[in-house]
Amino acid sequence: MADIAQLLGTMITYYNGDPKRIQHFVKVHDLARTIGVLEGLDQKTLLILEAAAAVHDIGIRICELKYGKCDGALQELEGPPLAGDMLRALGFDESVTERVCWLVGHHHSYNEIDSWDHQILVEADLLVNLYEDGSSKETIRNAYEKMFSTETGKLFCRKIFDL
Repeated sequence: MADIAQLLGTMITYYNGDPKRIQHFVKVHDLARTIGVLEGLDQKTLLILEAAAAVHDIGIRICELKYGKCDGALQELEGPPLAGDMLRALGFDESVTERVCWLVGHHHSYNEIDSWDHQILVEADLLVNLYEDGSSKETIRNAYEKMFSTETGKLFCRKIFDL
């Protein structure tokens, strides 16, 4: 039976020599897990969320190699097959793998959010990206107002960025 620690270890190996990307997905995973737990997700949904957070940017490397760029649409195209291969190799249940692949393929599709696992993944990724990108207060406030729906995600955004 696969677990999240194995998946994180595999992702660290996958991004060997790229500490920025490794730090990014570890932070997104930790925030997603924390938000998911505090929002009361059931165990299967939490597993899906954690796995998706760990592999959400798995398509970046191949996008950079194939296209010389890694925008959100390309990540959503290239990421799901890679994520599926990794999850299957680690023995994740197929229903978990399918949902994780869907989330990887939609983690930049903000107009398609219809579930808590998707919402929380987006919120955790935004919290990390807003910090890593050095976003302005105006950008952060705009993201807060338009993108955050969970009480925990909103609280974290207000506290992290002193809104």
